[in-house]
Amino acid sequence: MEQYEPDRLSPAQVAAMRRSHTNGRAALTRRSLLRASTGGALALGGLGTLSACGIPAAGKTEGGVSAEDRSAKEKRIAFSNWTEYMDVDESGRRHPTLEAFTERTGIKVTYTEDVNDNSEFFGKIQPQLAAGQETGRDIVVLTDWLAARLIRLGWVQKLDPSNLPHAFANLSPQFRSPDWDPGRAYSYPWQGISTVIAYNKKALDGIEVKSVSDLLDNPKLKGRVGFLTEMRDTVGMVLLDMGKDPARFSDDDYDAAIARLQKGVDSGQIRRFTGNDYTSDLTKGDFAACLAWAGDVVQLKADSPDVDFLIPDSGYVTSSDCMLIPNKARHKTNAERLIDYYYEPGPAAELAAYINFVCPVDGVKEELAKIDEDAANNPLIIPDKAMQARSHAFRSLSSKEETAYEEKFAKLTGA
Repeated sequence: MEQYEPDRLSPAQVAAMRRSHTNGRAALTRRSLLRASTGGALALGGLGTLSACGIPAAGKTEGGVSAEDRSAKEKRIAFSNWTEYMDVDESGRRHPTLEAFTERTGIKVTYTEDVNDNSEFFGKIQPQLAAGQETGRDIVVLTDWLAARLIRLGWVQKLDPSNLPHAFANLSPQFRSPDWDPGRAYSYPWQGISTVIAYNKKALDGIEVKSVSDLLDNPKLKGRVGFLTEMRDTVGMVLLDMGKDPARFSDDDYDAAIARLQKGVDSGQIRRFTGNDYTSDLTKGDFAACLAWAGDVVQLKADSPDVDFLIPDSGYVTSSDCMLIPNKARHKTNAERLIDYYYEPGPAAELAAYINFVCPVDGVKEELAKIDEDAANNPLIIPDKAMQARSHAFRSLSSKEETAYEEKFAKLTGA
């Protein structure tokens, strides 16, 4: 088990997390581009009264530490998620799928949108978890790399498969067994986040783009190409283009990918590295083509006839935001019932129709078609088996690797 070290983040790692929070994947705000008019504070309840006090100094703890499970007596769950990452009704105040769950089970969900950034949220819960205390939360949703860290630290509980029949049966194959949680013993995906190539047909003006190599090497695209500030997404796509598997690469492979990108920077081929602000560059035509996140592309295509996407023959990178049950959570069984609920095709379809990220639930297409036929037929939301087979995950990193890789990537991007 990895031991907790209070100052384990290097300056490069901190800088990378700040980039993510400011304009990277964390700044997608999980539908803020699409639902900005709905406003903030879309919670059924708050966690303000659950803040801990008198937390002792951080230390290490054993993994999978449970409290007395009060699920049978206390019909409630405290659920922390990212902003704009849950279906809402037209009023912007109610979450239909959560309310349906409560009506069915009698379990009240205190739903709070207090995950604005992985690093920031880790700072909120780390003192309690390191001290072996409860966080006041029964479910948290965190990006896979941080989920992996919490599992290594032993700060989340092992799931009971008997409470997760739909999740076990319906989890999409592409998310079924990541290297950091084989067999999904501790986590289940909330949604997937795919990295693809997006392009502006008008700006390309007949120039053919089929691969990351085209972005890096075609002189006709010089100064009109964008890559992402998220290291795993950009380097992962370059590794695939080089014939390397992002799940099984060496230090030399990583350095070769950085060198390819550095050449593109030095030559002026790459205009800049961006977070989700590439959406403006792409629609205006300042970018002829760029790496992009599928959730954005769904809306960009709907809003602009010039924007489209492609999946390179070499494949694409998909990460995930995952549901976990922290140590000492008081309502573990209730939490597992909610996780399982979102793997039923009906609730999964309602959620997918609203947020438009990659749905991790197999068998949801028919239900989604009843709500939104276009979404059901969109491979960026419901990948078919052929597209799933081309999806690759970036392997988990040791703390030493993450520090070294982020430092090299920061130097490349000028961050």
